[in-house]
Amino acid sequence: TPDKQFLAAAGNPQIRLYEINNAANHNPVLALEGHTSSVTSLGFQREGGFLYSGSEDGTVKLWDLRSPTYSRSFDSRGPVNSVALHPNQAEIISGDQNGSVKVWDLGSSRCVNDLTPDAHFGPGPSSGNHARVAIQAVDVSEDGRTAVAANNHGEVFVWDPSDNRSYKPLAKFRAHPPGTYLLSAKISPDCRHLVTTGSDRTARLWDASTWDLTSTLARHRKWVWDAVFSADSSYLVTAGSDQSARLWNLRTGEVVRQYTGHQTAVTCVALNDSST
Repeated sequence: TPDKQFLAAAGNPQIRLYEINNAANHNPVLALEGHTSSVTSLGFQREGGFLYSGSEDGTVKLWDLRSPTYSRSFDSRGPVNSVALHPNQAEIISGDQNGSVKVWDLGSSRCVNDLTPDAHFGPGPSSGNHARVAIQAVDVSEDGRTAVAANNHGEVFVWDPSDNRSYKPLAKFRAHPPGTYLLSAKISPDCRHLVTTGSDRTARLWDASTWDLTSTLARHRKWVWDAVFSADSSYLVTAGSDQSARLWNLRTGEVVRQYTGHQTAVTCVALNDSST
């Protein structure tokens, strides 16, 4: 949660909230039930009043944290892999297995934009057809000027989301080599960088004004599933299939600390940052 009091964990199919500052209580303080398949992505509204989630059941849901049931549900018509809340707190962007990026208006409770990235940016790799490649990750910058979507072929698509009904294409680039699964993509809090992670065992940093590659972080021994920036955008934490998480100093590109102890792959990471 924004106040760092609770941690939300996505499961199959429940979402559970745990107290962060009460180590003696290992039980969830709230279980949210309503999804019918694995929950793949979630986040909190800025004031912490509601939680939003996406699931393989093909829905995006809003949850009032005063109640264990969802308040609204949107049908994406395909398994949802990633969701992000626009900083205006009035729109949710989702990416799904069918290759669509959808914009959901919370005021009208409807989809106001449905993008197929390859079609939006031009012909897909198949002659005469537009490729519908699964969207693995979506994000929106804190200033609301940039939206990104990353697909399973290692490509990143960038839009100007100023008008939710006519996302203006800004850039398209390959973030990881052909044959690489791109697993996550996040814009830094200062809006200056994008990080992508992939099955090529790297996390890659991109300049968010030119979309040039600025750094490749390559110390994990297996897939890098997730990454999160510190609040001041100076550090990055990555999570990998090598059962470890690593803290990076982005100024030097060096690993500051390595965290071990998991017995299986570390697939997601969140940072309770003391600089906030």
